[in-house]
Amino acid sequence: MSKRDLLVEVGLEEMPARFVAQAAAQFKEKVEKWLTAERVPFDQITALETPRRFALLINGLAEKQPDRNDEAKGPARKIAQDEAGNWSKAALGFARSNNVEPDQLYYKEVNGIEYVHARKSEAGKPTTELLPQLAEVITGMSFPKNMRWGARELKYVRPIRWLVALFGDELIDLEIAGVKSGRVSRGHRFLGTEVTLNHPSEYVSKLAEQYVMVKPDERRATIVEQIHRLEKENGWTIPMDEGLLDEVVHLVEYPTALYGTFEQEFLSIPREVLVTSMREHQRYFPVENAQGQLLNHFVTVRNGDSRALENVAKGNEKVLRARLSDARFFYVEDQKLSIESCLKRLETIVYHEELGTIGDKVRRVRKTAAQIASKLGVSAEETKQVDRIAEIAKFDLVTNMVGEFPELQGIMGEDYARKAGESDVVASGVFEHYLPRFAGDKMPASAQGAIVSLADKMDTIVGCFSIGIVPTGSQDPYGLRRMAAGIVTILVERDWQISLADLWDAAMEGYVAQGVNKRAAEDVKKDLVDFFALRLKNVLQDHGVRYDVIDAVLAADLTLVPEVLAKAKALMGAVQTEEFKLIVEQFNRVNNLAQKAEADQVSEALFAEDVERALYQAFQAVQKDVEGLKDQEKVLATLSTLRQPINAFFDKVMVMAEDQAVRANRLGLLLQLSRVLYRYADFSKIVFA
Repeated sequence: MSKRDLLVEVGLEEMPARFVAQAAAQFKEKVEKWLTAERVPFDQITALETPRRFALLINGLAEKQPDRNDEAKGPARKIAQDEAGNWSKAALGFARSNNVEPDQLYYKEVNGIEYVHARKSEAGKPTTELLPQLAEVITGMSFPKNMRWGARELKYVRPIRWLVALFGDELIDLEIAGVKSGRVSRGHRFLGTEVTLNHPSEYVSKLAEQYVMVKPDERRATIVEQIHRLEKENGWTIPMDEGLLDEVVHLVEYPTALYGTFEQEFLSIPREVLVTSMREHQRYFPVENAQGQLLNHFVTVRNGDSRALENVAKGNEKVLRARLSDARFFYVEDQKLSIESCLKRLETIVYHEELGTIGDKVRRVRKTAAQIASKLGVSAEETKQVDRIAEIAKFDLVTNMVGEFPELQGIMGEDYARKAGESDVVASGVFEHYLPRFAGDKMPASAQGAIVSLADKMDTIVGCFSIGIVPTGSQDPYGLRRMAAGIVTILVERDWQISLADLWDAAMEGYVAQGVNKRAAEDVKKDLVDFFALRLKNVLQDHGVRYDVIDAVLAADLTLVPEVLAKAKALMGAVQTEEFKLIVEQFNRVNNLAQKAEADQVSEALFAEDVERALYQAFQAVQKDVEGLKDQEKVLATLSTLRQPINAFFDKVMVMAEDQAVRANRLGLLLQLSRVLYRYADFSKIVFA
């Protein structure tokens, strides 16, 4: 089958950096699905992108669809023909639907029954007839934000300015929003010119001649190489934040790294402020010495070549100098504020229109944190520190610095609290209560900070759930999934035996007292169970737990997070053995019959067999042994000792005895036993090969 390469490029006004890679990946996915649905084979598909374009280079695209020869099955013979041997309406309808004449129908036996069949042959269409459909694929893409331009009705990420569509050396006719496809692409906005393409294979090299690197990996490698060269030439260390690097890669078409300098006096500002000013506002990389100390230099990446870099550096220095001057002013002014005056201002700032002010939130978090501290049994001094952290944790939200750089919340709070004379534990706790902020983030170093972190996060989650804000699909505007994952991680890391149910109740009390909850507590708790079960599932998957073991432990009590993880690890060690398979079989047999019990009363006087009494005594001993036992491997091993008495019971006893009292007594015994076994996990969900 003959093949050609295909190039499709959509040229736009400059896209936001965060949209660029997503757009190219989505384009690739949609075109792959379309080619598969249209039955057009291809060898390889490569996504290419810059801020002003996304494109696909498809190598080895077939020039036509393969011919199709399918066999369709219709109604059975007794339905397809009448008594006179004529085709029925069902058979004639089957022939029409498959575009064949009735005399082309034939019978074929399937599982001993004859069915009418039709053979459909369809010649493959030329690929050039199909490719104009790509216009619909392009306009069918979705983006986080869209816009209209001119009088066009199409809403798209940015206005489309040019289209290229070449199948080999043949131009494919596309038109979107008044823009017709052609052979002309565009080089760098300032350094390049238009590029006429005769074949898809020329795309990468001809654009490179016009100062456009269409391969993002090539731009990334170029930036990293240039930064490393600056490090070597100057004896610097330039930490490369991966998120910032990704953004810079998608801000430029032709990268050139350069460095600038700012006044030494700005180094008196906290490091976090300087780095944030450089990274968030200017997309600069900070510079350090060999000891990790910040230097008064920065590295930026220009979208252009190396000409007049001195002027570019001076321009960037001027902009950064203004930013740092503002930051220094804010920092000095903030230190004139007292913590108490900031706390008063929190009373006037709305946290959520239905949940009150930030001041209301602070009061709720203090009460919740106090309950958590009590349940964990921390000392009186630590409890006092927890309360102070919870009281002042949000005070920096009203400072100038956090107003300018919201990402510095907590960081500035710690700095200002320490300067205001707070203890190291309290000052650190102000920052730690935000941790972890994302997957893989560092954890609160102190127990006090961790307690307030739990209280603050749970307050937000319960508050949102109480007024009906429950994440659905990909929608989670308040970051509740991230907060729940943080709660689970803290509980696991610290091995805190405090249940999620206790945390929910503590947080809910504040909203009930405030009178702002709109939903019944039981409905909220039901949603919270499902919500946290998914977070726990993710944690268990990260620890390499099998899906069936995850289902088993989550079907039992999931509120003691460290216990759930410990149970899962214990089961993962047991499920590999043949003996445990036999144990689970007996446990499941107990559970299946226990479902028929109407009550759990057991009378030893009604035991008719020694094995009944032996099982009851063994069960009571095991129940006593596992009560309060924390080692989940030992708990599982202790429960497993019931296999022999259970096996003997079923060998000797007819559970469903004719005597109603004896039957009820035996079922009651199995119900009691099942409750203890299945409090550990739902063993019926475990799958054995």
